[in-house]
Amino acid sequence: MKIVVLAGGLSPERDVSLTSGALISNALIENGHDVMLLDLYFGENNKEIKPVYRNNKSDFRYSYAVSEHEPDLEKIKSSVKNDYGMIGNGVIEFCKQADMVFLALHGAAGENGQLQALFDLYGIKYTGSGYAGSLLAMDKDLSKRIMRDNGILTADWQYVHVKAGYDADKIKYPCVVKPCSCGSSVGVALVENESQLNSALECAKVYEDFVIIEDKVEGREFSVGVLNGKTLPPIEIRPINGFYDYKNKYQAGLTEEICPADITDEISNILQKSALDVHNVLRLGFYSRVDFILDEGNNAYCLEANTLPGMTPTSLLPQEAAAVGITYEQLCNLIATGE
Repeated sequence: MKIVVLAGGLSPERDVSLTSGALISNALIENGHDVMLLDLYFGENNKEIKPVYRNNKSDFRYSYAVSEHEPDLEKIKSSVKNDYGMIGNGVIEFCKQADMVFLALHGAAGENGQLQALFDLYGIKYTGSGYAGSLLAMDKDLSKRIMRDNGILTADWQYVHVKAGYDADKIKYPCVVKPCSCGSSVGVALVENESQLNSALECAKVYEDFVIIEDKVEGREFSVGVLNGKTLPPIEIRPINGFYDYKNKYQAGLTEEICPADITDEISNILQKSALDVHNVLRLGFYSRVDFILDEGNNAYCLEANTLPGMTPTSLLPQEAAAVGITYEQLCNLIATGE
């Protein structure tokens, strides 16, 4: 197959996306496909990642690494002129010519349904969820409302515009501030008092104006992958210091991840059932990853669903797949081909 792996873009999760994209591309090359790694924002103007097809007849392999901090998006925007705004020159044409577009994007247009809707209009085939599921999962307020309406546990929250303020009487400390439509813990802050809350809101509005202020649930953190209608073994996430923020997620040695998690079959079943319920009510596609906090009473509170989870070999979903004997190369091929 001719496969375009679409990554990068203008999201704070750009570096995570490019890292996933490079490794997905290498895995698909090993599976015998002709693969082009393409940057959504730079398109044909990318000087570092040339938009050409690669295959296993050569020794060339892609390489990219996540830095400790989010990228400078304003600097990136000023470095190239695009005729199509968020989409780089040539991107649509390259994608139309491919047999499949493997979406390795994170955040913004790549996960919120906008790109999926555009591709549907062009008849471009792509991996992951459709535009409706992508929109519902990306918007934390919408997804939590749908979960609650369907009897799925999720922590209480306020949905606020940072300039309009919040209802101080409803805040319970500690709480968690999250930009409404970012992933990879970008802009997320754990706060203990009103002063910290106000500072966190100031930081969050760098990314977007709408945030959720969520009650903090004390407990253990887990994630459960869904692949082709079936759940994978839960993985437990244990940051060595602090919480599972951007730095702890992507810098080596800062988080312990246990898969399969050291839990009873009963607890595993609770997490897996809830993950599948979330996946279904949000209308997600071939694969997803759903994150939870398990409290002392073994109640699984859903944090969020990820329609395009991280796809480095050490990311959570690939670790869960490996626990049932699916290699990284097999996982990428399965997502790309459905076989």
